[in-house]
Amino acid sequence: MGTSEFDGGGGGDADDAAPSRDDRDLGGDTARRDGAAPRDGAEPPDAMAARRNAMVQRQLVDRGLVDQRVLKAMGEVPRERFVPRNLRRRSYDDGPLPIAEGQTISQPFIVAAMTESAQVAPSDRALEIGTGSGYGAAVLSRVAADVVSVERHGLLAKSAADLLASLGYDNVTVVTDDGSLGYADGAPYDVIIVTAAGPSVPDALLEQLADGGRLVMPVEREPGDQRLVQVTRHGDELVEADLGAVRFVPLIGDQGWPDQGGQR
Repeated sequence: MGTSEFDGGGGGDADDAAPSRDDRDLGGDTARRDGAAPRDGAEPPDAMAARRNAMVQRQLVDRGLVDQRVLKAMGEVPRERFVPRNLRRRSYDDGPLPIAEGQTISQPFIVAAMTESAQVAPSDRALEIGTGSGYGAAVLSRVAADVVSVERHGLLAKSAADLLASLGYDNVTVVTDDGSLGYADGAPYDVIIVTAAGPSVPDALLEQLADGGRLVMPVEREPGDQRLVQVTRHGDELVEADLGAVRFVPLIGDQGWPDQGGQR
């Protein structure tokens, strides 16, 4: 998986513009009963479904993703419900979009590629670090048995939890906490996906990874050189694989980077 494919993922650039207050409403219906284009900038559900299907083919399948369960999930989860209203026409663009708290929703490819790299089984219990809008958790919930998603921003956590519940993703639990420390109360996890880059893989997350479990996250061990890694636990042994160059927002927390002004 190369740089060009992952570039801009994991929430995208740290300097993506934050949405205005009016842009932060992630809920609500978008289709008008008369069939006309909705006033909030979205399109009718059938048009969005067509865009979603095209995204799966052009952005995922054509780039080499093959996990049929992940592709099915990407084709089912309505990404347009997880972006600000005024950006819904861009829901299936090949790139990240801004959400609240100066954060972004990852491009569709990065969500699918990280989920595929985690090799999620239907019986797996998964931990996601960095809930954001809730889109990644929704996709993960379609391929795992249960998902715990940790978000450090209270506003994002509440918005995502409410939206996920309203859409029926009842196997997702959203927790407001320091994601770099994971969520020990639910450990161990078969899968851990981290949507922000740390200086290393946090020890807390490795301790919460089950035997045979897979962790996928970006790390920046050298300034400006982020790599997406997959870590697999075999008993006391941890095997790391390099999946390619990436660009993510920083992982803020006790076992991540220090907070320097509201980054994740």
